[in-house]
Amino acid sequence: MKILVINAGSSSLKYQLIDMDNESIIAKGLVERIGIE
Repeated sequence: MKILVINAGSSSLKYQLIDMDNESIIAKGLVERIGIE
């Protein structure tokens, strides 16, 4: 089973894709400065 975890803040977004079968992180990332001019 794969789980997508998303943490959305006021100006950033963090995500992590986890494979629960072997307890490993498949992908993770961070997007900052969303909506900032």
